[in-house]
Amino acid sequence: MQRYFIKENYHTSDPESLKLIGDDFHHAAHVMRMKVGQECFLVFQDEVAVRAKVTELLEDYLLLEEVAKEEQEKELPLNVTIACGYTKGDKLDLVVQKGTEMGAYQFLGFPGQTSVVKWDHKKLKKKQERLAKIAKEAAEQSHRHLQPEVILYETEQYLRDTFQEYDVVLVAYEESAKQGEKGQLVKTLQQLPKGGRLLVLFGPEGGFSPQEIATFTEMGALTCGLGPRILRAETAPLYLLGAISYQLELL
Repeated sequence: MQRYFIKENYHTSDPESLKLIGDDFHHAAHVMRMKVGQECFLVFQDEVAVRAKVTELLEDYLLLEEVAKEEQEKELPLNVTIACGYTKGDKLDLVVQKGTEMGAYQFLGFPGQTSVVKWDHKKLKKKQERLAKIAKEAAEQSHRHLQPEVILYETEQYLRDTFQEYDVVLVAYEESAKQGEKGQLVKTLQQLPKGGRLLVLFGPEGGFSPQEIATFTEMGALTCGLGPRILRAETAPLYLLGAISYQLELL
């Protein structure tokens, strides 16, 4: 069943008069060709999802009424933010799309010291809008209860300034993996409470420089390995999310 994210909170909405507007209205009315009596899921900004039935089809919006709440939990027990150094091509597109399907809470982008690509403010804004659309579509497809936010920073300093917002900051570091480090991620997952905020940093194709690692750790970040193999920049975040899901949702 089709799912739409709407920009209002459930607890301040009228369950008998819910609206689909804008692009979502166009998709529902002209792509899905929904009719009165048909149902879809609506997801509110406060992470409540309901099954709703179309009651009226108007020229520029749909009116719906709530049928029932969706009770099944769809989100990871932790709020996991993925921060990626800027990479070439459409690798960030892949990370955002698949990372959303795998439960990421938020995505941050930043220019690492070894990043080859250089995006100015205009390009970053356009890229952020594109990635936000990808996240929205992936969240709908995977039946999420939230749409991950995407923020692209112009400097690495902006990223470091956010460290204090998280309970734990991890840095996926290939040198830690080469040295056989394999306990920090498990330890972190065991210690964080439900709803805990975890930020994990991933470097661009060239990884992190020793200077970056020193700066991160001085600010309280912890380095961790992700197994004995060297992963591509776009693979490592997905590996991490899979490991977190296994540890917290399947065991």
